[in-house]
Amino acid sequence: MATTTTLFDSDLLRRYDVPGPRYTSYPTAPQFSSGFGEAELRRVAEASNGDPIPRPLSVYVHVPFCTSPCFYCGCNRIITRDKARGEAYLTRLYREIGMMSRLFDRDREVVQLHFGGGTPNFLSPAQLAETVDVMRRHFPLARDALLDCSIELDPRFIDPAEVAQLADAGFNRASLGVQDFDPAVQEAVNRIQSVEQTMAVIEACRAHGMRSINLDLIYGLPRQTLAGFDRTLDTVLDVRPDRFAVYSYAHLPGMFRAQRHIRAEDLPTPEVKLALLQRAIERLGQAGYVYIGMDHFALPEDDLARAQARGGLHRNFMGYTTCADSDLLGLGVSAISHIGNSFSQNPRDLQSWEQAIDAGRLPVWRGMHMDDDDVLRADVIQQLMCHGELDFEAVGRRHVIDFREYFAEAMQRLTVLADDGLVELGTAGLRATSRGKLLLRIIAMCFDRYLPRAASAPVQFSRTV
Repeated sequence: MATTTTLFDSDLLRRYDVPGPRYTSYPTAPQFSSGFGEAELRRVAEASNGDPIPRPLSVYVHVPFCTSPCFYCGCNRIITRDKARGEAYLTRLYREIGMMSRLFDRDREVVQLHFGGGTPNFLSPAQLAETVDVMRRHFPLARDALLDCSIELDPRFIDPAEVAQLADAGFNRASLGVQDFDPAVQEAVNRIQSVEQTMAVIEACRAHGMRSINLDLIYGLPRQTLAGFDRTLDTVLDVRPDRFAVYSYAHLPGMFRAQRHIRAEDLPTPEVKLALLQRAIERLGQAGYVYIGMDHFALPEDDLARAQARGGLHRNFMGYTTCADSDLLGLGVSAISHIGNSFSQNPRDLQSWEQAIDAGRLPVWRGMHMDDDDVLRADVIQQLMCHGELDFEAVGRRHVIDFREYFAEAMQRLTVLADDGLVELGTAGLRATSRGKLLLRIIAMCFDRYLPRAASAPVQFSRTV
């Protein structure tokens, strides 16, 4: 599916701009329940050690603290300037690392380690290095050249000189939030960030050998204009990062308190929002970036593009990743694990997570065991989200089903999408068209048995465009 071009159809995008999952998992988190707890996590972890070929591990570490609130943010974060809270958090995080490490055989190597947030660089470089070292003492981390060690950075709160310490600690990938350099937009979302700050951090990452840099942009922010967004695109394309994530702003003030600071009348109209997306897609395509899927773009030589080309791309709670054959361990408040055919999530509130750690318990809030149907549909949705196509016979062989018979209802819904030009539907399989590549979520939703079909169902997801 890798391509530098997508066909932008604003009428089609407007018609299919409905709430839908982002499919970082299937089933999605609203299906998790409190019936899955610590005992269940221990059992699935033990069972996962029994594979004839040990599955590697990916580890996500959540750092919830931010010094300043960005009004657009829907992440799980805690606003504080008290750096002592970071030290207290790490004390408990190290205990969780120790407890989790005892569940897995020592021949299961960690091939990916990612720090997200919040703002991971709320912690000092020394604290982050110490955390990597604690991980190394408890888990067999892959050798430096083979370990994908990444961190999300807020350029406003890191000195370029500190990047050297992060590189020395083993970090070799960095993701920087930009969103938009337009001063009016930055003021509206409470994130004043200069071009100079951002470029200095990018240059430091490159100078100290980080092999990949991602920049995050957001379209649909308050006071955003085509002219202003164009200037931002000019600036970021000049430095040619390895990857871009171009996210849609989801205005859900009922769910996210910080968004109540954003005035609805400052938001761009739906027409302008679509034009912003179109501009980003056109400019990135012209600059030679490969469209990976959803909202991600990468240079052709980047690991994501290469993984997609060879069929090894994967999607999980960290977004698109190259580690398709690993179990995911989530550490810290709100983090989610995907071990075998199970999901488990830590408490979203800090106090509950702390209480569990202090009591010597694995901090499991909720989760689920996947049944055979879940596993089948997860496979189908994973193929769609990562590669934009399905081979009906191959899926049938893997799961011992007749694809068209099993998914008769989904096939009916796909016929409608085919009539609208989102998919090419044949006897052997389906493929997202150049129009449909921006609506992979819509295509995947055809296979989601948990989605409420009633129009009156409560909205649990962001809109698809």
